[in-house]
Amino acid sequence: MKNDDIIKVLDILEDTYPEAECALDHKNVFELLVCVVLSAQTTDKSVNRISPELFSKYPDAKALSEADQADVEEILHSIGMYRTKAKNIISLAKELVIRYHGIVPNTYEELVELPGVGRKTANVVLSVGFGVQRIAVDTHVFRVANRIGLVSEKDVLKTELSLMDCIPEDRWSKTHHSLIFHGRSICDARKPKCKECPIADICQWDQKNI
Repeated sequence: MKNDDIIKVLDILEDTYPEAECALDHKNVFELLVCVVLSAQTTDKSVNRISPELFSKYPDAKALSEADQADVEEILHSIGMYRTKAKNIISLAKELVIRYHGIVPNTYEELVELPGVGRKTANVVLSVGFGVQRIAVDTHVFRVANRIGLVSEKDVLKTELSLMDCIPEDRWSKTHHSLIFHGRSICDARKPKCKECPIADICQWDQKNI
């Protein structure tokens, strides 16, 4: 996609989804980090349903670090991979207490060393929690960015790097959220609503699908 068309797509998506932001309910960076870890292969709505109980019982890293895994599993049991996630967030909390006095670190290198934290999670925390311009590539961003023609890549990392290359840095975080909202509301994986799409005339997906 040409640079002019890329900017046009970004403008249209931002105008279409002015409310686009992190959909995970959180009150601070610690809650954000835990919620993003829990959201892997699970919907944000599912995480939002269980997070109030989790944080009312374990409001900070110290409390969660001392939690019994069975108790945490009971709270998380309705979301996918709840046993692994319970183990990860307890281990994560212990690392925060031991290495960072219970405070979430604000660098990519430190974040990805925490249990259960990968590249996408670290990028979301940096963007939403610390206001750093980042593009976190989840399934929606990967699908939409490659489908509409912003990039043409076969894996998540290359998609992230290509998006960083073609999108102005001061728009990285906003673009991340706009692409997610577009993927959820219009550009569905199985049944994209191409006739309702605000960027259909620019989109480079096979036009016979429209």
